[in-house]
Amino acid sequence: MGENNNVLPPARVAPWGARINYWLLRTLVVNPLFRLAFHGRVEGQPPAYRGGAYVVVANHGSDLDPPLLSCAMGRPVAFMAKQELFRVPVLAPLIRGLGAVPVRRGHVDRRALDHCLAQLRRGWLVGVFPDGTRRATGMVERPRHGAAVLAQRSGCSLLPVAILNSSRALSRGSMGLQLVPITIRIGAPIPAPANRDRQTMEAVSQQCAAVINGLLTGASPPCSRPK
Repeated sequence: MGENNNVLPPARVAPWGARINYWLLRTLVVNPLFRLAFHGRVEGQPPAYRGGAYVVVANHGSDLDPPLLSCAMGRPVAFMAKQELFRVPVLAPLIRGLGAVPVRRGHVDRRALDHCLAQLRRGWLVGVFPDGTRRATGMVERPRHGAAVLAQRSGCSLLPVAILNSSRALSRGSMGLQLVPITIRIGAPIPAPANRDRQTMEAVSQQCAAVINGLLTGASPPCSRPK
């Protein structure tokens, strides 16, 4: 594939209605749960509120990850969510209102990628779990190429983030929370790939996985605030 010519302009602040939803949920629900129940802390600095757009890539250990990650970023994050969730009567309008993007698992869903590009242009961060599913280990094990493709098409850097202990706090199949400490570590941005050939997509996806797993184990230090 050719060079990327689709670099986005600097991100705007997310729409007013989305910001209201975000700040209400963050202030009244997620932040108290994160800070008080899980003794949560954030290491490294999130992107500036009026800074550039990023494709946020993170490990996925439990259903707690999307709201905790949004809380840590300090600005709304639109997540690629499996399309089955958009058929749940109460949940569907809520996640749509918060900017979630339906995606078909196991496919490179071009329509979902186009939706994510639109969200980036509206001033959102877009969140992707490279494995596409929760892992009991909390590690990134088999990264797919969706985040790298989205970064290449948008020109946005990838921002690797590690969520420690969420897989223990709410393990797969569990009906209750385990109140273990949760830490979110923000790594250094990874530049968008220059082209979409398979070798490049694989290399960037593996780089994201390596950085995230390094943050999980302490091998990679968190970084200062991205611009």
